[in-house]
Amino acid sequence: MSDLKKAADGKADDRPAEKPEKRQRSVQVVMLALMITMLLAMLDNLIVGTAMPTIVGDLGGLEHLSWVVTAYTLATAASTPIWGKLGDMYGRKGIFLMSIVLFLIGSVLSGMAQDMGQLIGFRAVQGLGAGGLMVGVMAIIGDLVPPRERGKYQGMMAGVMAIAMIGGPLVGGTITDHLGWRWSFYINLPLGAVALAMVTAVLHLPKRERTEAKVDYLGAGLLTLGITAIVLVTTWGGSEYDWNSAVIMELMAIGVASLVGFLFVETKAAEPIIPLHIFRNRNFTLMSVVGFMSGFVMFGAVLFLPLFQQSVQGASATNSGLLLLPMLLSMMVVSLIAGRVTTSTGKYKIFPVVGSVLMVTGLFLLSQMDTGTTRFTSGIYMAVLGAGMGFLMQITMLVAQNSVEMKDMGVASSATTLFRTLGSSFGVAIMGALFTGRVQDEMVARGGGGATAKSAQLDAASLAKLPDEMREAYQFAVSSGTHIAFLVGASVGVIALLASVFVKEVPLRGAGPETVSSDGAQEPAEVACPKQPEAV
Repeated sequence: MSDLKKAADGKADDRPAEKPEKRQRSVQVVMLALMITMLLAMLDNLIVGTAMPTIVGDLGGLEHLSWVVTAYTLATAASTPIWGKLGDMYGRKGIFLMSIVLFLIGSVLSGMAQDMGQLIGFRAVQGLGAGGLMVGVMAIIGDLVPPRERGKYQGMMAGVMAIAMIGGPLVGGTITDHLGWRWSFYINLPLGAVALAMVTAVLHLPKRERTEAKVDYLGAGLLTLGITAIVLVTTWGGSEYDWNSAVIMELMAIGVASLVGFLFVETKAAEPIIPLHIFRNRNFTLMSVVGFMSGFVMFGAVLFLPLFQQSVQGASATNSGLLLLPMLLSMMVVSLIAGRVTTSTGKYKIFPVVGSVLMVTGLFLLSQMDTGTTRFTSGIYMAVLGAGMGFLMQITMLVAQNSVEMKDMGVASSATTLFRTLGSSFGVAIMGALFTGRVQDEMVARGGGGATAKSAQLDAASLAKLPDEMREAYQFAVSSGTHIAFLVGASVGVIALLASVFVKEVPLRGAGPETVSSDGAQEPAEVACPKQPEAV
């Protein structure tokens, strides 16, 4: 037995009886700090999105409007795997605090921007910090809370997501109306200060030896270039440029070439940004697929559901966050139940399977909505989809983290987050292109010369000004567009279902006096360094 193991065993013997309770209380305090940081990351885009019309009115530069969002998204996606790897190499806490500080610096600079060019640049800085927030939260939870116990906190994470999606637009509108658009960025400072103070004071992670290996700069550069090209293709394709345009084709070529080069470099690097060996594990690879597909579906639903309810059902855009309440509440409740059951039984395979079935069912039901569908009926459909997402959202991360060694916790968390982010980019792009195309086709067929290139972007106020015949044609067109978008989403959900069926039930690591490693051996919890689960 090693000296480390002896020391740990001795420590366990001398531990007071109340130690587990004290540990649980300390973990709960840390979780509160992490949830505040998670809220910080999720609220930003929702608040800023509401303020964008006012920002454009003040700074001008309408033609660059999309770049305010794109710059942030690009920086977040590209930096996500790098933050995860840096945390694995140099220690989680310091890297996490650095990402919070960078996010806050970007927020202050964005609030001080004097023109659209400055705002876009500062949003990129903010996005770089944001890339480390979610990854840091998930990786730290992976370090502190064994997978078997992590289900207790799933409801808390789902609740934060619900609060952000419901409260973000409301808070953004209130701040913009009463304090000015600059405060939509400055509002991050008090939340960020609380998160910094709490994380600094209460987060204590085991010290790890600093690696002597250098950062894989070439791999990081190629991955960043590849991700940037992919996100730009999904952002610009069908909107800024035609899908078959030279720009889109060139970006596709750059993206493919960069990612192929990245895969080659990772096989040679001493400390690869994303170690390819983690994909040899069947569960990790399958959860990456499920994460990509759930991101595809989730963000597509968040985009099109409020649009349908505003355009077809006459709901107010002001309360757009509340329109998603049936889906978000269902997701939060189901996530909490799934987490408790996972903690008490250690079983989890049933949840991604049932979640995928409910996700496909909910999307198919939503695809059947038409101009006669009531808000109550659409609310039920949304609740079914929300239940499916509740089974999937946190279980995906849980199984992925349980499938790797502790030393790869950061890259596992960042890779899972990255796949979900890329899935959302593809989902918004593909579902959006199909939706817009169908709306415009139907408007041409039914509305004649009254249809325009922007006919898929009418808000409730503009819709009310249309002649009755044109308004009915537009409502039918939106209903038809929603049908095709959600039908594609349901088809994508089938892929997630197939992946979930092949997940292998590997025992979750626990936190008792003994924990089960991947090969079935019992190891002391204090010193357990689980081997990588069975590779297939």
